[in-house]
Amino acid sequence: MRQFFVSFFASVIGFFVAMLLMLVLFVMLIGAMVSSASKKGGVAGKEIVLSLDLRRGMLDHSGGSNIFGNKPNSVVTTVRALHRAKNDKKVKGLFIRANGWAMAPAQAEEIRLAIKDFQDGGKFVVAHAQGFEGTSLSAYMAVSAADEIWLQDTTGFALAGMRAEIEFLGGVFEKLDAKPEFVKFAEYKNAANTFTEKALTEPHREAMTSLLQSLMDSSVKNIAADRDITETAFLNFLDNAPHSAEKAKQLGYVDKLGHYADAKDYAKKKAGGKSASFQSLAEYGAGFNTGPLIAFVGGQGAVVQGGSDDGSNPFSNNISMGGDTVSEALIAASKNDKVKAIIFRIDSPGGSATASDQIWDAVIKAKDAGKPVIISMGQYAASGGYYVAAPADKIVAMPTTVTGSIGVVGGKVVLRDTLAKVGYNIEAIELGGEFSSVYSAFEPWSQSNRQAMYDSMEDIYVDFTSRVAEGRGLSIERVREIARGRVWTGTQAKEIGLVDEIGGFMKALEIAKELAEIDADTKVQIRVFPREKTDMEKLEQMFNVTAEATANLHDLQALTNSPEFKAFMRAKALTAEQQGAQMKADLPDFK
Repeated sequence: MRQFFVSFFASVIGFFVAMLLMLVLFVMLIGAMVSSASKKGGVAGKEIVLSLDLRRGMLDHSGGSNIFGNKPNSVVTTVRALHRAKNDKKVKGLFIRANGWAMAPAQAEEIRLAIKDFQDGGKFVVAHAQGFEGTSLSAYMAVSAADEIWLQDTTGFALAGMRAEIEFLGGVFEKLDAKPEFVKFAEYKNAANTFTEKALTEPHREAMTSLLQSLMDSSVKNIAADRDITETAFLNFLDNAPHSAEKAKQLGYVDKLGHYADAKDYAKKKAGGKSASFQSLAEYGAGFNTGPLIAFVGGQGAVVQGGSDDGSNPFSNNISMGGDTVSEALIAASKNDKVKAIIFRIDSPGGSATASDQIWDAVIKAKDAGKPVIISMGQYAASGGYYVAAPADKIVAMPTTVTGSIGVVGGKVVLRDTLAKVGYNIEAIELGGEFSSVYSAFEPWSQSNRQAMYDSMEDIYVDFTSRVAEGRGLSIERVREIARGRVWTGTQAKEIGLVDEIGGFMKALEIAKELAEIDADTKVQIRVFPREKTDMEKLEQMFNVTAEATANLHDLQALTNSPEFKAFMRAKALTAEQQGAQMKADLPDFK
């Protein structure tokens, strides 16, 4: 009886907590809608200076605004908005708050291209940085093409080069008596090395050095061209980092020293003075054009089975490329008679082999329906992210896109002896075949299970390389030669036949028009598939939780704060993504 009342009152409390949360969110939603409506009138001035803040993280492409009306910055929406503004007579220029630390290389490079495209319309670009304190080149490359770069004079200029940091847990697992067990195809498929090794293997070092050098070469080339200096002079400048703001100005890497407020006033005066107004690129938007219809299907984050997480939930950082969501979007676009071509934008390090094959099949179906499919690669399109791209009509990548990683890995970390140290024990009762224990974190592989995993991974690797050979029109021997799990930059991938063209979203759009036999100067509609969820659908998705679960939150917090649980979850998290067949690339942390 006591337990009944405890459960009853817990449910009642949970119900009221859930209702309170819903009420708070409803009030915030109404406020956001009112705020959004007040913005629809646009800016008051005759001349517009668009503003872009690169200090905030950017998605590759936006999943739409969240329920509070906030639309996250994204590379694709920024590129499209700048292209629209290029021919807008009201728009006089662009004011950028530069990121002084780090950006993903391909994101920075595509923003740079968009800036240059915008300038071709006779517009000015002013960028301001409160220091370039990060040593990576990417954040500076994003704005190096600006007409004027301002730097706060009390800050520094620390650009020094490119650095990749790769985590290894082999030594940690050894001390904890945890036993990593993995199978991979082939020697360059280095995702498992984090678990199995204490340091870089020779193939790992070779691949990462080559990748980093290609990223470095692209960055140096772009910055030297933008600042009208020789590549040799720039490399010498990097060798002598860091530099003062005054030194950076003296050598031509910045144009003026001053504070943000001064740079902003300068941009306003340059646009027309008091009559000019600032408007964020997010508010300005990509606009809506009549004309032939081009479908846009996006996939970003790890490839997973089921639905995508698009980043529109303000309480979650989850972004994933769901096999169901993306494949259904591709098929829906292919069945729409008005759609002339499909641009499939990929920003993914890979993931589930099953979901990747599901999306691959949808690309094939779209082509069979007579729709040209053009791949536009973002920062990453590796492993499963390349698998889904392989059958497309054309593949477009940025020079610094990380792609390839044509391989597969699967395995686990056995934690039985680790958890025994804190008194945690599991005993299993097993019926049926021996393979039932293959994914258990408490049972080492038997010889037969290891062989079964090897055979399974080999089958997937054969399928992967065959898909690439078929899609790219290459011999299977050539694919096996360049595959082996190795990652490549977009520049390298074009040289070996994995990519067709170098460029960003606008290059993919140009090719889409060509393949759809649309005149290059014709304006087109770009419609996102699947459609954006309504606010009510977003709320429903966000609060797909029971009142009982809310009531039990306190007990859950007590459990998760225990040291035993933390030890278990840390080790478990490191292996969760490796269970089953995975097409995921080894992507270091670029500094």
